[in-house]
Amino acid sequence: MSELPKGGSFLVQATDPQSVFTPEDFTEEHRMIETTVSRFVSDRVLTRIDELESQREGLIRELLGEAGELGLLGAEIPEQYDGMEMDKISSTILAEGMGRAGSFAMTQGGQTGIGSLPIVFFGNHEQKSKYLPGIVTGELIGAYALTEPGAGSDALSIKTKAVLSPDGKYYILNGAKQFITNAGMADIFIVYAKIDGDKFSTFIVEGNSEGLSLGLEEKKMGIKGSSTRTVVLEDVKVPVENLLFEIARGHVVAFNILNLGRYKLAGNSVGNAKLALELSAGYANERRQFNVPIADFGLIKEKLAEMATRIYAAESMLYRTGGLIENIMHSVDTTGPDGGRVAAQAIEEYALECSLNKVFATEVLAYVVDEGVQIHGGYGVIAEYPIERLYRDARVYRIFEGTNEINRVLIPTLLIRKAGKGDLPLMEAAAQLRHRLESEVAVGENAGDAVQAARDIFLFVLGTAWEKLGQKLLKEQEILGRLADLTIAVFGMESSWLRAQKALARDGEDGAKRVTNLAKAFIYSTLPRLEVIAGEVLFALSDGTDLAAQQAALRKLVQYTPIDLIGLRRAIAAEISEAGKYIV
Repeated sequence: MSELPKGGSFLVQATDPQSVFTPEDFTEEHRMIETTVSRFVSDRVLTRIDELESQREGLIRELLGEAGELGLLGAEIPEQYDGMEMDKISSTILAEGMGRAGSFAMTQGGQTGIGSLPIVFFGNHEQKSKYLPGIVTGELIGAYALTEPGAGSDALSIKTKAVLSPDGKYYILNGAKQFITNAGMADIFIVYAKIDGDKFSTFIVEGNSEGLSLGLEEKKMGIKGSSTRTVVLEDVKVPVENLLFEIARGHVVAFNILNLGRYKLAGNSVGNAKLALELSAGYANERRQFNVPIADFGLIKEKLAEMATRIYAAESMLYRTGGLIENIMHSVDTTGPDGGRVAAQAIEEYALECSLNKVFATEVLAYVVDEGVQIHGGYGVIAEYPIERLYRDARVYRIFEGTNEINRVLIPTLLIRKAGKGDLPLMEAAAQLRHRLESEVAVGENAGDAVQAARDIFLFVLGTAWEKLGQKLLKEQEILGRLADLTIAVFGMESSWLRAQKALARDGEDGAKRVTNLAKAFIYSTLPRLEVIAGEVLFALSDGTDLAAQQAALRKLVQYTPIDLIGLRRAIAAEISEAGKYIV
């Protein structure tokens, strides 16, 4: 087996198109899973969306039970504990398909992700045997209780306290958790508390525990069908055998679970965005003004094309990352008693990619639903039209699983740490680029050159920022945020282009025309924005002749031959309108 790429390696070297996974590589089994989840969401969830949104008593348990019967709750759970133990592409397909399910996606995600993965990865055999089979069937509902009134993004500052009982049989927990998904019907809670007030640890707390109580359902802007409540712990006795993993190692559990949580939320976002585009394209085809469908209007075409283009980039990033995670899982032995921890540690290699997928996909979703409302006009804000619900539901995605601001700080921080440990030669690549800039840089002639230009812009800005600030860079959030945006752009542009190149090699120019058009539209509309982002950082770091030199170097990197984006978007929009949905 060839050496697996390090997380973030796309920033320092080009990638072979044949090495990336794309949706066009789905197997027959993948297609069957895609069909199963699509039918379940369309037939069982969306047909009852009004009941779901009004939180009809017992409906969520009923739907989770039906999902369990279809195998939609056990993707990540080993067969030993009655799970499906699917490959990571299959679990990604499930996450994307569930994205169409509105607030039920949050319930299902809490069940199959953060509400059970801590046990999958860090539980012992007895804990897994006791709880996981019930999670698979939907008989047990899981919830994840980390956030507190005073501890959101700063998770390690939680106040919930755990004290060992005098007889050594229980931990006694006191505290309150806030905004807990699935709280209203949860049978088990993954609860974080500090033993003796300072040892950040994780516990499995059963929902019927004496002293555990719930606040009222939160009245939310969106995802109304999901349960969101405060959880209050008053002298709750938790058996010592329900300590999850090790004392003072709760942060290991929390941060590793967030990696897959962010990745799956990106999958939800892609599925949700596709639904929003389908609704918008269908409406634009039917709605007539001035005796023609509004889909024929140029500015509506631009909206449909840009929606599809961004979805294509997000989808390409998502499944490329799924392929990376799947490959690294094949490289480690997860069969032993510590197999879960081995798996979590392996996935951590791509924590960076999980974060950038989360940021990009949730912001693509925000864009798509916003434009969807605009295409619907006045009807877009009427509850009778599903796009109104999608618009409201989408807003919280940028807050879940670590806000996008936190993730934007995390992305360059992870990169700098990798570079510091010698795992990623970022500074060496930046130095080589500086040397290359001393000679003339050729004008980019194609989209592949534009992808390399994006990579070079990132390295140039990072190298300049590190040279000026050193370790102080990690405190400059505005600059870190822009470095994150450059990182996301490189991964998105390259993932789009690699997918198109792989299609070209497989299907020829005519067969790959659709994906090539989408890739070019994303790449050539993104590259000019990178010059603006980079320029803002340079202005913050330099002045006078130094700034002039930096700007001159930047201009060398962004020389490229433009294309007709208006014509390209018209071609994309025509195919979207004809199909009435997202297609590649």
